[in-house]
Amino acid sequence: MVKIGLLSDTHGWWDDKFAGYFSACDEIWHAGDIGSELVASSLAAIKPLRAVYGNIDGQALRVDYPKTAHFTVEDRRIMMTHIGGYPGRYDPGIRAELYRVRPDIFVAGHSHILKVMFDRRLGCLFINPGAAGKSGFQQVRTLVRFVIDGANVSDMEIIELKNN
Repeated sequence: MVKIGLLSDTHGWWDDKFAGYFSACDEIWHAGDIGSELVASSLAAIKPLRAVYGNIDGQALRVDYPKTAHFTVEDRRIMMTHIGGYPGRYDPGIRAELYRVRPDIFVAGHSHILKVMFDRRLGCLFINPGAAGKSGFQQVRTLVRFVIDGANVSDMEIIELKNN
């Protein structure tokens, strides 16, 4: 059983609440637009960090993190990228790879819109954790926590943070 803490679009913003919410997790995943090496290293100091770079991330973060990550947790195949779209409207830049790989869980950020849904066509769970940073139009900053236990994904939690 692995407890995951998931966020995206921090845009260089660090919130000490991240540590509190993610301290009980086994891994932290960041779906891009990290915004600073300090945010990445601060998250990695809490728990092991898996991340992808986003469109605002500079060269240093692009060297440390891939555009698209493929990995397995328990019995679930994960694909994570920053600009991915969502079921029925996947980004053309990722669509072919997504349909070729057919992950069990597809994670994307970029839109700043929290969305968790099952894609019946691909047979995968889609998760966009929304935006955890202050940059953007979102009214509420969000984080996601969930558990992967073998092939089961459970205990999905949406955490809302005030925008101040």
